[in-house]
Parts: sequence; C-alpha cells; structure tokens
Amino acid sequence: MALKGVRVLELAGLAPAPYCGMILADFGAQVIRVDKMKSIGPADSMARGKRSIAINLKSPAGVTVLKKLCEKSDVLIEPFRHGVMEKLGLGPEILLRDNPKLIYARLTGYGQLGRYATVAGHDINYLALSGVLSRLGRKHEKPYMPINLLADFAGGGLMCAMGIVMALFERARSGQGQVIDSSMVEGAAYVGSFLWTSQNLPVWFTSRGGNLLDGGAPFYDTYKTSDGRFMAVGSIEPQFYSTLLKDSKTVGDECQKSGLGLDEDKLPGQMSVPDWDEMKTLFQDTFLKKTQAEWCKIFDGTEACVTPVVEFMDAAQHPHNADRASYFKNDENETSPGPAPILSRTPAIPSRRRNPLIGEHTEEILLEHGFSEEKISELRSSGSIESNKLQSNL
Repeated sequence: MALKGVRVLELAGLAPAPYCGMILADFGAQVIRVDKMKSIGPADSMARGKRSIAINLKSPAGVTVLKKLCEKSDVLIEPFRHGVMEKLGLGPEILLRDNPKLIYARLTGYGQLGRYATVAGHDINYLALSGVLSRLGRKHEKPYMPINLLADFAGGGLMCAMGIVMALFERARSGQGQVIDSSMVEGAAYVGSFLWTSQNLPVWFTSRGGNLLDGGAPFYDTYKTSDGRFMAVGSIEPQFYSTLLKDSKTVGDECQKSGLGLDEDKLPGQMSVPDWDEMKTLFQDTFLKKTQAEWCKIFDGTEACVTPVVEFMDAAQHPHNADRASYFKNDENETSPGPAPILSRTPAIPSRRRNPLIGEHTEEILLEHGFSEEKISELRSSGSIESNKLQSNL
C-alpha cells in the first residue's frame, strides 16, 4: 500500500482526528491511537486498522512514554486546543528536537494563532466563521448545516491527511519534519474556494437559495416521487435540460418517450430566473406522477443528468456502486464506504477487523518500542499506562 511503513501516533479525539488517522491507516500506515486512561469507551467510530495504547499523560512517566514513542514515529496527530500539548511538555519544539523527522500535525478548529485559538467550538462554529455556512440553505430560510461533514471531515480530517502526505513527500527530499497547523475554519473555506473564485461567473444572481447551484434553479434540485422517494436533477447544460424535459429513445424497434414529457417550446427559457419558482412547481407536480423506479427506467442511460436519491442504507446495493465494489463489510457485518481514490498499483486495503478496545495493544506496542516487561509492569503499577486485553470466553 502507498503508506506502508509510515508510523503514526494519533492522540485520541473526536471526529476529524480519527478520520485523518483512518485515511492514513486505510492506505497502509501503522496507526497507533493514544487513548486516555479510565475511559468509558472510545468515541472513535473510525478506528479501523488502528491499535490502541492507553497512557496517562497527566503523569511524568506517561509523558516520557509518549516522548519515546514519538522518537520512532513519522507522524503525530494532535487534536487538542492551542497550548494543551505545551502544558504537558509535549510541544513541537520538544518532540522535533528529539526526532527532527517528525511530522507534527496540529488539527484544531481555529488554528494555533488568532483570537479564537483557545476557544471551544464544533463543526457548525467553524463552518460559520469560514463564510461557507452563510451560503448554505433554502431561499428565505436560515442557513442550514450539512450535518458535520464540511468542517470536521472535509476541512478537518481530510485536509490534515493531505497536509501530512505532502509533508512526508517533502521530507523525502529534505530529511526534515515540520509542524502542520490544520485549522477547520480555513479547511472549510478552502474546500469552498469555488464560492469565492466564481463570483464573476453567471451562477450567482441573488442571495442564498436563489442561484444556479444552491437550490434556486428548477433544473438543479431534488424532487419527490409518488412513492415518497426522490430524484436528483442536475440538468445544467442546455442539451441536458432539453433531454430532461422531453426526449425519445429507441428500444428495439420501438420509440419510447423519455424525460418529463414537457414541451420546451411552451415553457419559459431555461435561464429565465423570474420563472424559476413556477417551473419548480411544474417539475414537482410532474415527478409526483410516477415512482422513483419508474423515473429511473425513463432516465437511466439518457443524457439528462437525473439520478435517484439513493437511501443511505441502500447505497451499497445500487448497481453502479455494486459494479465498482464501492462499499465493503467488516467482520461484524457493518457496511462502510471503501477508501478513495483508487490507486492502480498500491490501492488501499481497509482493515475488516473490529475497532480496538482502549488500551488493547498497550503492552504489545511498548515491547515494540524497546520497553522491557519489567518497565511495563512498573508503568502499569504506577498508573502511567493501562492495558485492556480482550478476554477469552473459554
């Protein structure tokens, strides 16, 4: 795999850091999650391919253990607020002094500098501060957040993973590690770069929810079908729009009508913005006349850019996704999306094993890093580490 041999320490956190670590693990990195001791259970639902060590970082001995682990690691993923690691004596100036090749990735909401650097927040706050949230939502409605995907995962975990890979690539030339300041505010804004760079393009006409790509256009929206499901319409280009309205296709010796069955010549022009609301009502009334399956039969194979809104739990079974084996099941029969993108020579191979227990691999990891069994026993007795091996039912 592409990241085979890369050793990663991921300090346990919420959402973005676990996702970052999972990406690296999927593509071959050896990821060790450093958990807090006496935790009720891991909040990390994205722990596939990782091992767990439980360390008490409030004890000097625990801090020493982490320092020693960092000496033999390539990457440290740190998800705490600004200043926390420095208070523990684990700031980048110390760890990079001991291991100049270390990539020290600091993944936070607001970044290491700025007046919000030490302030608490969540995805919605980071997305709000980025400016992107102000553009999301329906016309005449309040801004609407898309779960916690844009800041936590796209702008946070994914951007941080990209930064780590770039730093590893640069290190191959320079031999030097570096610090990555990964801010979810900036990451979300960067993901939304198109919102800024497209300001002079004819896709923005008015405020939120009234534009070409944000739900304002009748040909770029979702519509309910007679069975309570939905179709997604993305017929932007004129030729696709014409196919959406009315088209014909030959099946065998028969000519079958396709599209919505509407006469384009009797309708307002596609880009007649004042008529968009009326057109959306017409499209919705039309889609309500058939089931999702019936519309799929009409539009599949056409150039209308119309697809079903596949239910979350049905995505893996959709024929296209099944053709590509885009989803996989782990050993506990849970379905997940496979890693992307697909590399031709060194594709990712996600682990199918269950997620690790907190501290499940503590002793194993310490032995690998040169700790003696006597030292491990001493650390355990002093409360500096914790071991939680899976107990056999025999």
